[in-house]
Amino acid sequence: MTRKILWLTMTVLALGVAGYALTNVAVPDLRSNFASNMFETTPVAAYGHLFFGFLAMAIGPFQFLEGFRAKRINLHRWMGRAYVLSVLLSAVAGFALALNAYGGLVAKVGFALMAIIWFWSVSMAYTSIRAKNVAEHRRWMIRSYALTLSGVTLRIYLGLAFAAGMKFSEFYPVLAWISWVPNLLIVEWFMLQREKRSGIANNNH
Repeated sequence: MTRKILWLTMTVLALGVAGYALTNVAVPDLRSNFASNMFETTPVAAYGHLFFGFLAMAIGPFQFLEGFRAKRINLHRWMGRAYVLSVLLSAVAGFALALNAYGGLVAKVGFALMAIIWFWSVSMAYTSIRAKNVAEHRRWMIRSYALTLSGVTLRIYLGLAFAAGMKFSEFYPVLAWISWVPNLLIVEWFMLQREKRSGIANNNH
């Protein structure tokens, strides 16, 4: 039950942010001043990052449904290919945006490093499944989607910062790091705990 609630919460948040990204791509009049400036200065990277990020964010949750994978394996594979391609393209565009990121060198390095690791993680997920290493593929896909969800955590932290009365200029460079580093640490801890439980269960048999 807890797992279903967590999945549903993740999915609702992910689809909400995916919808926000698509709105920024499709409806210029609804863009914030920050987003408008990004589209004006680096339009190709902005469109690429948000559109393909939207696809990756929207596809991701459904790839973790075990029942869906079992019953519709071919659809799962095609959605997986679409996810991988979307992340690769969004990461490249995100790296380009990072080079001009607001917030100085700290923000630029944070966002650029995130884009590189995002690209690398989904590449490892793809090469693992091509090698028929399903367990390794799943681990890398979890890491990859944890990074995809940085779009969600960034906006949560940003909202909390505004609620606390913090200045955007002071907090934004921090967001370039805390939007994704904790995500990776959490999923690494989660996978480690799951492996420990699996090992204990195997030893008891």
